[in-house]
Amino acid sequence: MTGTGAAPAVLRIVAAVVVREGRFLLVRKRGTQAFMQVGGKIEPGEEPLAALVREVAEEIGVLLDPGAVPATVRPLGRFTAEAANEPGHVVDAHAFEVDLPAGSDPQPQAELEDLVWVDPAAPVTPYPIAPLSLDLIARAGGVR
Repeated sequence: MTGTGAAPAVLRIVAAVVVREGRFLLVRKRGTQAFMQVGGKIEPGEEPLAALVREVAEEIGVLLDPGAVPATVRPLGRFTAEAANEPGHVVDAHAFEVDLPAGSDPQPQAELEDLVWVDPAAPVTPYPIAPLSLDLIARAGGVR
């Protein structure tokens, strides 16, 4: 940042990159506009993988087994982006590629209001997408 402004506050989060039939799962929290990956803040003392399993269960009602073989959860790395719903904040995200268990039917739970499957190859989407999610979709071959 430039000038005398303070550095933005950092939110430590996890993000689940879920793809089915070429479409990305995105969710929207109540009272917000931007769609984003399933995920959320990492609690103090919590490991990113544990936070991911907790957030997926809380937000879409799907239980993950990160120890399953073949692997259902694979780390993609750490990413930073402007926070979509908290002005003046940036996210420090541990992103994971997640294969949902066969037969699972993700549904909005807890603070979620909506859930959509977005085609990353579509030239435009009718949904406002969070900066981190745009980056993760672009890295997977989608367009901005």
